[in-house]
This record gives sequence, C-alpha cells and structure tokens, in this order.
Amino acid sequence: MSDAFLDPVPAESGVIEAKEVTSPAWMAVFSLTMGVFGLLTAEYLPASLLTPMAAGLGVSEALAGQAVTVTAVIAMFSGLLTASLTQKIDRRVVLLAFSLLMIASNLLAALSTSLIFLLAMRVLLGIALGGFWSMAAAVAMRLVPAALLPRALSIIFSGISVATVVAVPFGSYLGGLYGWRSAFFAAAALGAVTLLFQFLTLPPLAPQRPAKLSTILGILRRPGIGVGMLCCTFVHTGQYALFTYIRPVLESVMVINVSGLALVLLAFGLANFVGTLVAGWVLEHSLRATLIVMPVLIGGASLGLILLPTGTTGQVLLVILWGMAFGGVPVAWSNWVAHAVPDQAESAGGMVVVSVQSAIATGAAVGGVMFSIGGVIGVFSVASAILLLSALLIALRVRVRPH
Repeated sequence: MSDAFLDPVPAESGVIEAKEVTSPAWMAVFSLTMGVFGLLTAEYLPASLLTPMAAGLGVSEALAGQAVTVTAVIAMFSGLLTASLTQKIDRRVVLLAFSLLMIASNLLAALSTSLIFLLAMRVLLGIALGGFWSMAAAVAMRLVPAALLPRALSIIFSGISVATVVAVPFGSYLGGLYGWRSAFFAAAALGAVTLLFQFLTLPPLAPQRPAKLSTILGILRRPGIGVGMLCCTFVHTGQYALFTYIRPVLESVMVINVSGLALVLLAFGLANFVGTLVAGWVLEHSLRATLIVMPVLIGGASLGLILLPTGTTGQVLLVILWGMAFGGVPVAWSNWVAHAVPDQAESAGGMVVVSVQSAIATGAAVGGVMFSIGGVIGVFSVASAILLLSALLIALRVRVRPH
C-alpha cells in the first residue's frame, strides 16, 4: 500500500514512521464537506446580491462583481502556495485556521462600508478557499483506508454541488428579507458551526513531507502529470464555457417561461449533487474510465441540446445528464491526484485548484468570444469540441498510477 494512505507517528528516534489507516473517520470527512460547502457558498454569495451590494456601497454592479473575481484570483495563488508555506504545521491546525478566515471574511464583509474594505475581506476568503481545497484530497487520504478514498472524496466534494444549488437562492432570499449584509452574517454563522464541528472531529495530522515551490516543477516533470494537468484544465474550461451561458442557451432552445427555466436550473443543480455521490461508487471500479466518460457525457449532452430535435422532455433529460456528469469531474480529478502523485498530494492538489480557477476565467472568456461570433451554437459547439478532445487526450496520455 502506498504510504500516502498512512498516518505518521513520531518514533523515539524523531523519524516519522507510518501507521496504516484501518478504520474510516467519517465524522472528520463530513466536517471537511461542511468546510467546502461553507467556502463555496461564501464565494457564490455576491452573484445573488450584486444589485443591493452595489447600491449599499455606492458603486456600479460591475465593480461590485469584482468581489467574485478577487476571491478566484487569490484562491489560485493560495492553492499553489499553501503546501510550502505551511509545511511544518499540523494539518488540523491549518484547516481550522482556514475556517477562522472564512468566518472573519464573511463577518467583516457584512460590516463593510466601502468597496475597498469588502474586497480586502474577500482576499481572506480566497486564501481559505484555495488552501482548503488544495489540502482536501491529501487530508482525506489520511482519514480513510485507500479503498474508501473515492467514496470519501465524493462526500467531501458534494459540498460544491450543494453550494451551487443553495448559495444563489439562499443569498437572494435573505437579502430580500433583511438586506444583503444578512446573507454574509448567516455565512459567518455557518462558518462558526463548521469550525466547531472540525475542532471536535479532526484528529491531529502532523505534516508528512516538506513541500517547496520547486516540488511543483518536479511533479510536472513526472511522466503523464503535465499532460494530466493540461487535460484537467481543458475539461473545466469546456464545462465553464458551457455553464456561463446555460441560461441563454436554454432560453433559445426550450419553449418555457421564467418559472420553468428556474426549475430546469434547479434540476441541473440537484443532478450535479447526485452525480458527485454516484461518482464515488463509479471511481471505486475505474478511475481511468471515469476521467474519460465524464467529459464525453458533458460534450454529448451539450451537442444534443443544440442539434437534436428532442422536445422539452428530452432537453430536460440532457440538462440532467450534463449536471450529473459534471458532478463527478472534481471528484475524479481529486482522485487522480491521490493516485498519480501519492507522495506529494498537497502540492498536486494546489495545482488542481489553480487549474480549475484559471479554467473558470478562461472558460468564461472563450465562451464570450464564441458567443459574440456564433451565438449559443458557437459556444456549445466549441466547448463540446474541447471536452471531447480532452477525453481523447486523457485516454491516450494520462497516467492514473505513479510512474
């Protein structure tokens, strides 16, 4: 068994020895799920509160929207640097510190009186988001036996799906009742509950190996890893190019009213959540097949939406298929990191965070260019091609085991 699934125990000589994980710490796993859910909910909140936030701070909606951009950019750097900057600190302490940052960010954002102060508080959230996400797979490897890792990661990353479903309507509802600041106060309260749960359930997790920035370059030079990260970026780029324009494409191909559109988007979110959990079971059978099939299903479903005369029922089913398939993507790539780079999972996890966050920005940009040139047909055609070519490259070049 790889030593990535072993928990270090100090020996009398001072050398870290390993103890096999024999029983899963499921409550600790669920505490990580709460962390992911709380962080992603906080990241998405401004999307549902832009208008009242802008009015309250006396700025344009475009400027208020930078609260999302700042978080994503800082998360990229945090994901990349966390492993090396915290290399000598107990991982439990680091995770608890990220939860504290989440609480502080939301609480102080709710008290913001200027855009500059709000953006500064969103920097704190970006640090917590990128760092927490980059460590999730590596910590999960030390909480459950190797055979249960896919299931544990599917549980942890289901927090992303739940946040996707809950954050926007949650923020909009609270903001409409009590003002936009109330949503951030609620997010801070959620962070406090998460911090307490993690404090009670996470075991001590001494750092296993020193990590440096040079480690990342070394990882990228390993056979199959560089191309794997490239494929990870391509898959997420294609997905977010599609997701950014999901509303206009549904409005153009589906003959439904606004209420019906909201229900379809809810169905997408729920399917995404189910797909995350199902992926845990599928990954226990074949990681390689999952990495290949998920982008094929997303690309096929998106092409079906714009090309096939399926009618409203068929279109809804294609949206559900798309949501389910994408639910498995973050779980699959986190598992890939754990299997392909078991000795440096934290550094590799940081690379995945950078890949995903940059893909969000790239996907939106590529989608914007194609939308201006060819409308929704152009967006969905190019994004689908990216996804299908990614699946082919994964099948030919990506390793799922260490070299």
